[in-house]
Amino acid sequence: MNTVELLSYLCSLDIQFFIDGEKFRCNAPEGILTAELRAEIQERKAEIIEFLKATDRTNNHSFRPLVPISRSGNLPLSFAQQRLWFLDQLIPNNPFYNIPVALHLTGSLNLAAIEQTFNEIVRRHEALRTTFVMQSGQPIQVIHSTRTIPLPIIDLRQLPQTQREIQARRLTNLEAQRPFNLSTDSLLVVKLLRLDETEYILLLNMHHIVSDGWSIGVLIQEIAALYTAFANNQPSPLPELTIQYADFAYCQRQWLQGEVLQKQLGYWQKQLDGISMLNLPTDRPRLAVQTYQGARHPLQLSKSLSKALLALGHQEGVTLFITLLAAFQVLLFRYTQQEDIAIGSPIANRNRSEIEGLIGFFVNSLVLRTNLTGNPTFRELLGRVREVALGAYTHQVFAF
Repeated sequence: MNTVELLSYLCSLDIQFFIDGEKFRCNAPEGILTAELRAEIQERKAEIIEFLKATDRTNNHSFRPLVPISRSGNLPLSFAQQRLWFLDQLIPNNPFYNIPVALHLTGSLNLAAIEQTFNEIVRRHEALRTTFVMQSGQPIQVIHSTRTIPLPIIDLRQLPQTQREIQARRLTNLEAQRPFNLSTDSLLVVKLLRLDETEYILLLNMHHIVSDGWSIGVLIQEIAALYTAFANNQPSPLPELTIQYADFAYCQRQWLQGEVLQKQLGYWQKQLDGISMLNLPTDRPRLAVQTYQGARHPLQLSKSLSKALLALGHQEGVTLFITLLAAFQVLLFRYTQQEDIAIGSPIANRNRSEIEGLIGFFVNSLVLRTNLTGNPTFRELLGRVREVALGAYTHQVFAF
């Protein structure tokens, strides 16, 4: 596997590399960076660094230093935040971009310590103390100096066991669908369902404008560290954050201008020019009003098929993600007979060491658009998909 193929594979796992000053940095979601991957990265560190430096020279992707800015003036939204703010204005009071989490807790729970934990997390992360208002026709971030997170407890112990579970499920769904007012509400809500003397469900809900999937991992890690300390009457073990989300948003706005902006924008304008609607046949008419009620369908591949797919990808120098993406695009071609297939894929987009420990909205959506004209073989299609993915990864900083 050459350097480009290795980095493509690592990108598909949301593992990201960058040069931070003179240091080589790596960001990865928890549990993804196995011992084998660490060893291979270490072994090929020199060639990866050279490739990244060459890419920076070619694309002029040198970042401005990320430093704290003054909080005295109007603070801009990041481009990603502006997108969600616009969608909230377009369809007010919607729960489409809620990020709900339900944690099943067992054992003796120190309620004072858990409330203290969440208030310390909110103190640490400005994004969780932020609301969004209009100023001179533009949305701005308002960072509140303090914000107290209450911990309401809903006691279900008086209900019979079966009714308790039904009510817990109902309340969990209700809280997940509760809309946020971005200009006034706390964008983190915490509630505790008490099912028994030593059984609880902790309900968390955040709006996507201040959080993402990576942020959930940061949140869970901080809950564990802080609760353990506070329950034992110890101080917080976590170091203070030197950079906050507003600093990132300002830096992003300053950096993505001029030549850098034109290169990034030019790539995506060319990539998305003349994009076509995918006309999937359905077994019922589409509703006149979109409900946004998505679903998922799990599919488990056999061990032998998984091995065969990995082997094929290795032969063609592509990742498993690329192989499965190509297969999915072939499937969509069979259903639609359309040769222009575009698929959205999320990427963590945390390409700086300073932001890896922040709660905030960094994730980006990449449009992976493949042309299936000319009746290519599947191996030929893999090459096309690989080129599309590598181009998208190179231009991932440009917000969807």
